[in-house]
Amino acid sequence: QVQLVESGGGLMQAGGSLRLSCAAFGRTFRNYAMAWFRPAPGKDREFVAGINWSGGSTYYTDSVEGRFTNSRDNAKNKAFLQMNSLKPEDTAVYYCAADFGRSLKIATLSRAYKYWGQGTQVTVSS
Repeated sequence: QVQLVESGGGLMQAGGSLRLSCAAFGRTFRNYAMAWFRPAPGKDREFVAGINWSGGSTYYTDSVEGRFTNSRDNAKNKAFLQMNSLKPEDTAVYYCAADFGRSLKIATLSRAYKYWGQGTQVTVSS
């Protein structure tokens, strides 16, 4: 069992920055790839960004590429999402998720992730 707790959300003006954190409790954190998702209209949660177990591989959806940065600290059992140049369309609840596996591959489908946090709200005003 892995428990994930997100923090760092809030209200920000467009163009500003926020840093989300995801703290993991339970199983060995370094054995899991981590990802961030947000709800998407009319479909399952949308993949935003992911990072493999070692931090050596990251992947981003097109809409956040160049603005968001994924990182992790395996010694502290935490993953981070640095969100820069925020846009109103980034407004959402952001969920972190964990996928067991030590590879370079990062899954983008929500069903690949077994463990989920409770979400943290990000609101970007124009």
